[in-house]
Amino acid sequence: MSALRVAVVDYGMGNLRSVRRALAHAAGAETGIRVTADPEAVASAERVVLPGVGAIGDCMEELRRLELQDAVREAASNRPFLGVCLGMQALLRTSEESGGVGGLDVMAGHAVRFPEGGLDSAGRRLKVPHMGWSRVCQVAEHPLWCGIEEGTWFYFVHSYYVVADDPAIVVGEAEHGRPFAAAIAKGPCFAAQFHPEKSQDAGLRLYRNFLDWDGSWR
Repeated sequence: MSALRVAVVDYGMGNLRSVRRALAHAAGAETGIRVTADPEAVASAERVVLPGVGAIGDCMEELRRLELQDAVREAASNRPFLGVCLGMQALLRTSEESGGVGGLDVMAGHAVRFPEGGLDSAGRRLKVPHMGWSRVCQVAEHPLWCGIEEGTWFYFVHSYYVVADDPAIVVGEAEHGRPFAAAIAKGPCFAAQFHPEKSQDAGLRLYRNFLDWDGSWR
């Protein structure tokens, strides 16, 4: 089987078409970008995107059922890899969602729910899920930030947020009543809580950076 340029992992959850379209737009062509549930295709791809929306319990169950766990875990450790939203949280050790679920254990951290009844800096009640545009502070340099201004607005939809065991993996932060990890990175793996495919020019630039990235960092 010839290697794909990009495999978008399909486990039945997420806006896969939007991610594929955004990647194709960033690449300037659709050739070599495929949405796939085939572990062999994921294992042979030059780079991999793990998107997702929904509940982490369903996500992990579907990855197991489709026998995608090992292929995704391996890809995240040895080639350019991008996790998006739920795909970011799936990379963690654990999440308190769905009654407590183990993740792929690629990144040292866990996901916790935003507290109900939180207030913003102006004293306004914060809604859960966090839905809409928030500024992202780039707390560490990374190739995927190239050409994206500090404090750029990205689009979020999530009720749970990442708490990193090692602060060094946090490369972007946003705020929803409290600062939280908007992006994390380790070796060839970068993951964002926001949706690049819904974040207009900045999101497309991040996808272009991903397509050009050789996977090296630190």
